[in-house]
Amino acid sequence: MKIIDHIAQRNNRTLFSFEILPPLKGFGIQSIFEGIDPLMEFNPSFIDVTYHREDYVLKQRPDGTYDRVSTRKRPGTVAICAAIQNKYHIDAVPHIICGGFTKDDTETALIELNFMGIDNILALRGDARKGDTHFIPEAGGNKNALDLIHQIKNMNSGIYLDEELTQGQESKFCIGAACYPEKHMDAPNLSSDLKYLKRKVEAGAEFLVTQMFFDNKYYFDFVQKCRENGINVPIIPGIKPISAKSQLRNLPKIFHIDLPEDLVNAVEACKSNEEVVQVGIEWAIQQCKELMEHGAPVLHFYTMGKSHQTKAICEKLF
Repeated sequence: MKIIDHIAQRNNRTLFSFEILPPLKGFGIQSIFEGIDPLMEFNPSFIDVTYHREDYVLKQRPDGTYDRVSTRKRPGTVAICAAIQNKYHIDAVPHIICGGFTKDDTETALIELNFMGIDNILALRGDARKGDTHFIPEAGGNKNALDLIHQIKNMNSGIYLDEELTQGQESKFCIGAACYPEKHMDAPNLSSDLKYLKRKVEAGAEFLVTQMFFDNKYYFDFVQKCRENGINVPIIPGIKPISAKSQLRNLPKIFHIDLPEDLVNAVEACKSNEEVVQVGIEWAIQQCKELMEHGAPVLHFYTMGKSHQTKAICEKLF
């Protein structure tokens, strides 16, 4: 079932969804199920599965020189989506990224997802490779999320990369895209970011999922600005409960977001990370209640594969 159909049929109630990480290479699917099982009682409408681009490691040759060897630390997004839909009968939403993939690679993944009956995709540029100062697209790959959306939309119209294929089967993917209430890190300002976001929607993005935020004002203001700019698709807020003091430094640095002064003060007053976890739960509960009161279509939780905090929050909401 498409995400936009879930939202259209929600009868004014706020839906629940969450995002998981594929396990590190060498770990089994059971680690995924252990993170999903505790959240099933809250009837998630869909589950996102992230995709992490390849990284490089240096391997020494016998002559003492080194080769850069590509490696993927978290493989398995396509297979995990199939396993989720088979086991839980819940829509899985794979992340498809540009980094590390040619357009041929992307088309192959899309064909496999279409074979498996996957209805939804979150189309993302993806992060820069570790050690790179900026995002570098793969040779022969999509340069950004807009290009990726165009490729997926083409497949929805039966247009494949092989120009000799004139009657390709039309896929039916519902395409989602990311958005940033505090603007994307590469955008010079929010206005220019909104212009690019509108182009993604015009290209075929049917729903948007926000970067995490901790002050609802950013979300409310962002939604209003989107509507003023003719961006009228559903905008799903992304929620991440804070869980460690180190995140006061890491989250703003990595994700380029602000943390409210009251939250920072509450975390700094904690004597242990166990206390921080509780602060994170309480903050997220209040944040979610306000979002629900204002009609947020879905609450989407970034669980990072750990369900404890999300479960504690949902027990107070659903």
